[in-house]
Amino acid sequence: MKNWKAVTSAEGPTHPKQQKLDFGAKPVSDEELKKLVAQYIVEEMLPVNTVDSPSFRAIIKKIPTSVNAELPHRTTFTSYLEKEFTEMERNLKAALNEIDFVSTTADIWTANNRSYMGVTLHWISRTTLERHKVALACRRIRGRHTYDVIGTEIENIHSSYGLLNKVVATVTDNGSNFVKAFQVYHPVTESDDETEEEESTPKDDDVTFSDLSEILSAENETEGQLSLPPHRRCASHTINIICTRDVEKHLTTNAESRAVYRSSTAKCTALWTKLSRSTLASETVEEISKRKLLIPTSTRWNSFFDAVKRIAEIPMGELNTVCTKQGLKCFKDQEYQFLHKYCMAMKPLTAALDILQGDCPYGTLLPTLEVLMQKTQAVKDDLSRMTAGLPDAIVKAIQTRFASVLDDKDALLAAASSPKFKLRWLRDAGRRERVKQLLTAECCTTAPLAKNPASVPSATTSSSQGEMDFFTFEAEPEEETYSAEKEVMDYLMSGYDLQILHKFSSIKTIFLKYNTPTPSSAPVERLFSLGGLVLTPKRNRLSDRRFEKLLYKFNFKCQEIYC
Repeated sequence: MKNWKAVTSAEGPTHPKQQKLDFGAKPVSDEELKKLVAQYIVEEMLPVNTVDSPSFRAIIKKIPTSVNAELPHRTTFTSYLEKEFTEMERNLKAALNEIDFVSTTADIWTANNRSYMGVTLHWISRTTLERHKVALACRRIRGRHTYDVIGTEIENIHSSYGLLNKVVATVTDNGSNFVKAFQVYHPVTESDDETEEEESTPKDDDVTFSDLSEILSAENETEGQLSLPPHRRCASHTINIICTRDVEKHLTTNAESRAVYRSSTAKCTALWTKLSRSTLASETVEEISKRKLLIPTSTRWNSFFDAVKRIAEIPMGELNTVCTKQGLKCFKDQEYQFLHKYCMAMKPLTAALDILQGDCPYGTLLPTLEVLMQKTQAVKDDLSRMTAGLPDAIVKAIQTRFASVLDDKDALLAAASSPKFKLRWLRDAGRRERVKQLLTAECCTTAPLAKNPASVPSATTSSSQGEMDFFTFEAEPEEETYSAEKEVMDYLMSGYDLQILHKFSSIKTIFLKYNTPTPSSAPVERLFSLGGLVLTPKRNRLSDRRFEKLLYKFNFKCQEIYC
């Protein structure tokens, strides 16, 4: 609103008058109209023939437009969407040319008897230190999902955007086909650690005979053809495996918990089954307990935890009243107490999953695992005899399944270069000192020119040496040489705000390189959740390319970043 203006007269000041505001809307141009409708259709994931709907066109006609501005029909509008998609892709490629470090997440999704390879791209802005992400692809994959098919598709997607030398890591789940693709097509270094539980390493006494011709032919087939970036396994998927396989193995093999675990979970499952099949049963639960029970999904353990927790929150009397009315077996006191203690022991894992599935940098992984193990052990004294051994089993599973990560150089540097964590998460003094030395060594590697200023060529002059000897000046102070030790020390003594990295150029570069990956592949799974909304039964005849373009809703909110 504009400022008030005082008006004076001979009699004195009069009451100020408010200026009139022009509420007339400016006419929308033809290009603006098409762009707004395109954004609406893509973001709401509507069919393109929406523009032919008489009711939709009637609404559009109410918008004041400039002369000759009219919404095109489906065929013309489809061509416009193609042009917008091409423009978005071109802008993204141009922006990626200016970025040094990127990471990707990849997964395969199957729906309506079709399989798609999804890939998302992530980077950190060097100027703002903000994280950004876009969808790179959701391409149709035909045939079996073998490791060579996966490796070829990932490399094709990376190369189509000129990313082959920029991707610092690709994050996938623990599927054997993904794992093998990166084992075969990414050069193995001495630090690589094999932790696949399905594969076994031959003992020293074993002798293995190999066909030399097969080895040579295999090398010739793959040599120089594919090259994938370093592989990172999805931490969330690994924790889900711990919560299901490892925890269940402990509870079913331990004499103190085997019977009560099986009986209590069986009664929970019976209750969930009843509720999922009967609306009357669901209404009965809400009427008695004033709560709505949750039904777990088979693919996410935290949904199972939330469902068990909701049952444990209902007073035992009300819970058994519900079971009686539904013709189900009632919970015994021991079973009800087991559910409470189970939730208590597993709660730290749910908190860790929530953190790792968020949009966080790779440096979050190790501090999260360290704190997770500490918090899991901390609840040990509050558990009953039935679940007393569960914390030890969880910590052991974490140490086993994350063995290759807990002392991994990249993970350590990612955490140490993050101002939020630095070295605070390390309790062992010896390990803290080792990580500090690792960070110092990386700083020396990152800033070779700063460390060796003598390598900068000196400026030439046309003056003779005799002429210069005539002038006498004060000695110039020597330029201070770069000290990695000093930069690391100053960094560790500084604050915890992310923006302090602008003061430490080498550590900032380390942060950008090692924190660009995400700890989990959750972003690409969110892309697939959008795919489920697009590929509805009424739209299952969408072409693969059109389906992929409609999924670029994922990028609309990010478009201003690279346009």
